Amino acid sequence: MVNYRKRLLAGTVAVAMAGALAACGGSGSNPGGSSTQSATAGGTLQYYIYAPFEHTDPQRSYLGVEMTNFSRTVYRSLVAFPISTDPKVSNTPVPDLATDTGTSSEGGKVWKFTLKDGVKWEDGKPVTCEDFKYGASRVFATDVITGGPNYLLSYLDIPTDAKTGLPAYDGPYKGDGQALFDKAITCDGNTITYNFKKPWPDFPLAVAGLHMMDPYRQDKDQGAKSNYQIFSNGPYMIKGGGAMWNKNKGALFVRNPNYDPKTDSTDIRKALPDEINFTVGQTPETIYDRLIADNGDDQYAVTSSRVPPAYYTQIQGAVADRSVLVKSPYVDYLVPNFRNMPDPKVREALKVATNATAWINAGGGEKAYGPAESIVNPAVVGYQPNPAFSGPQEGDPAAAKKLLEEAGVKMPYPITFTYPTSDTADKQAAALKETWDSAGFDVTLDGLGDTYYDVIQKPTKDSDVIWGGWGADWPSAITVTPPLFDSRPNLTADSDGQDYGAYKSDKFNASSTRPVRDQPGRPDQGAPGGRQGPR
Repeated sequence: MVNYRKRLLAGTVAVAMAGALAACGGSGSNPGGSSTQSATAGGTLQYYIYAPFEHTDPQRSYLGVEMTNFSRTVYRSLVAFPISTDPKVSNTPVPDLATDTGTSSEGGKVWKFTLKDGVKWEDGKPVTCEDFKYGASRVFATDVITGGPNYLLSYLDIPTDAKTGLPAYDGPYKGDGQALFDKAITCDGNTITYNFKKPWPDFPLAVAGLHMMDPYRQDKDQGAKSNYQIFSNGPYMIKGGGAMWNKNKGALFVRNPNYDPKTDSTDIRKALPDEINFTVGQTPETIYDRLIADNGDDQYAVTSSRVPPAYYTQIQGAVADRSVLVKSPYVDYLVPNFRNMPDPKVREALKVATNATAWINAGGGEKAYGPAESIVNPAVVGYQPNPAFSGPQEGDPAAAKKLLEEAGVKMPYPITFTYPTSDTADKQAAALKETWDSAGFDVTLDGLGDTYYDVIQKPTKDSDVIWGGWGADWPSAITVTPPLFDSRPNLTADSDGQDYGAYKSDKFNASSTRPVRDQPGRPDQGAPGGRQGPR
């Protein structure tokens, strides 16, 4: 077992055998840069992104790279994690839009925050308590606001609908159960109060790590059509104001004239550049060619893309000197689609045949990955090795073929492996396919290049094996297995949520530490986790 590591420029992950299949752990996409100059105010920062974001709507955003650095340019929360290399500092929320980090009562079942004065939206109107309340209400529209964290469905003090198994409140667009929601979250001037079914002592951590509690202006809400709308209360806004993020191109961010730095903290955001030019679509190879050449505007560029394995030897000088080894909260993992692959013996055969070592080597070797023994990263509080992850890291095709024969299935057994495509990921997928095919499977590689999570969340997907990447939403193991495998808040008619393989176990649900809805109750240190971005 090795520690998860990441470099300043090179994101790293770790690989493990998990559950019915394989899990791979690691960091999410990590920021990198080429300039050795000290940070000063002014100028234009070039920010290069490889894979398109699937959402910029705060209630739907769930990629670690978005929640860590992109979102804080335009969105602000009640509290936030400061940016620091000291884990004790970076794991401790500080006030952002609230005057303090909240006060709790009734053993953590009730939380109150008072909002700062003088905070405004980009059009000059004040950010109000009602904006926070409305933002939280959107999470309950599970047929419209999809893809984001769903903790609130389990925690907020709203009864469960006996027919649907979901909260009796269904969000602001339909409005059923509105009185129940209005009782659970209340506003009194600048004070907002949240009432929960069970104690939620980690609530400030959840607020700091995620954007599900962020304010949202009701008059700006267009439901699903707001997916790429950015209406800022932070230091930057899209040039022109009230504009849409272009999924395939990005956007130019300029200073928000109605942002008052006196209401903010430089521990959270310094907002030094005059402009930030987000550019989407270049391959990681192209991005790193530009960063290494370090010419023109690329002298002032950073990226959220990982270093392609072939480029490790080219990262030298001051940039290499700044590369440091730190623990990462992320894990790559593979899950079977339980709808398509109901036979446990077939799933076990796939696990036994999985060559985690080949995945590591194709992804950059020990500079990028290390094997893991749990879907919970060893850097996360509460980590314990999981015996289900044991087995030869190189896989055992002969033993896997024997299991398939015992299952009595026709061989070769066809499976489709879905993953987010890139040059590196394609090589990793091919490495898995080689061992799987030799074990008696017939593997079709299904690399998705446009958007990813919104596809694998669909209950109608054809995937048999699915890649996932996850990091703890805040420093606790409770934010890993329950959100991924508790079927109650995940599996609905419209979405599989974070339970991409449609895993459903009453025994697991009963033992889950996540509150039940029908009972009371993605990569720097300290950064939120969520989904890991495509490589």
